[in-house]
Amino acid sequence: MAELRDLYDKFSNKTDKTYHKGDVIPEGYYPMVVMVVIRNSKGEFLMQKRAKSKGEDWGVTGGHPKSGETPLEGIITEVKEELGLDFSNEKFIEYDSGCDGKDCYKMYFVNKDIEIKDITIQEDELSEVRWFSMDELKEMVDKKELNDDQISCFVKVCDYLKKIKEDENDKGRSINA
Repeated sequence: MAELRDLYDKFSNKTDKTYHKGDVIPEGYYPMVVMVVIRNSKGEFLMQKRAKSKGEDWGVTGGHPKSGETPLEGIITEVKEELGLDFSNEKFIEYDSGCDGKDCYKMYFVNKDIEIKDITIQEDELSEVRWFSMDELKEMVDKKELNDDQISCFVKVCDYLKKIKEDENDKGRSINA
């Protein structure tokens, strides 16, 4: 039987309704999508290439929480399933969330150095993982190798990282003033 998932209202509140993967979603209800952008200390971003049967596009780790999981628990599960990594003790920063009329979503950010050799990919879902610099990601956008959802994810994380840097600079100026 297909995986059972919770449904949310337009304000991203979990409802008492559920659906199975592949079911038609009733009007006024939305599935939850979770994603995590993982950045290493070199400023590179971990990307995964979906398996041929899944379209072979590049993206960040993500998916749908199972019924009963919170979005944060869901992204921890997705990282474990897709990459074979335990992120249960990592510091996740939720940098964006909402409901776009198709899905509700939560986007998370984690700083973590990971050796590619320590990753065990879920072979029915993924074919490859690797680190990309910001310049390489911009090239991928130019070549249309990232879909609109992935581009939006990176625009939002870049805005978040820029704001953090500005906030740190402002704190430094006020301390030094």
